[in-house]
Amino acid sequence: MIDMNNSRTALPDIDKTWTLFLDRDGVINEDVVGDYVKRREEFIFREGTLSALQILKPLFARIIIVSNQRGVEKGLMTPNDLEDITAFMLSTIQQSGGNIDQVFYCTSIQNEDPNRKPNIGMALQAQSLFPEINFSKSIMVGNMPGDMLFGKGIGAFTVYLPTRPEEIPKENTVDAVYKDLLAFANDLIGKTE
Repeated sequence: MIDMNNSRTALPDIDKTWTLFLDRDGVINEDVVGDYVKRREEFIFREGTLSALQILKPLFARIIIVSNQRGVEKGLMTPNDLEDITAFMLSTIQQSGGNIDQVFYCTSIQNEDPNRKPNIGMALQAQSLFPEINFSKSIMVGNMPGDMLFGKGIGAFTVYLPTRPEEIPKENTVDAVYKDLLAFANDLIGKTE
């Protein structure tokens, strides 16, 4: 059983060559359980996220968002809606001193789509764009079982944020547990000082 209150494994010793992969909904912004963030007005940053991204920026070579967004292919939102949400998210993060190097989305409703997490297609896209990415020197932070499987699929250190108690990953896919991105960032900076 996963201990939802504590990190279980010491965080790796990272340096500026590491990559941080982040899920979006439930990690960066508030998750809408049973629905999707369909418009900019519905995108609400989770408490502490902007501070966390400011802390994390100088610690990693790349910070990359990898997010399943099947609401597009379901017709619940348009690609333009997704672009609008992304532009708002990125500009707000930048204005508060953080940075996201790239955002990858999979809008497919097909689970076998190579880019849909837990499949690793979005990580391969990231590595194609940034060839210096070494998956064994990466951390994946997410709030869903598929995020943890994605992380394990590329050989990353996995960090689970338990924001969806109805969606608990298998214990062997989780390396560490934090209540939110800020708790993770504070612990990580404590290791690098």
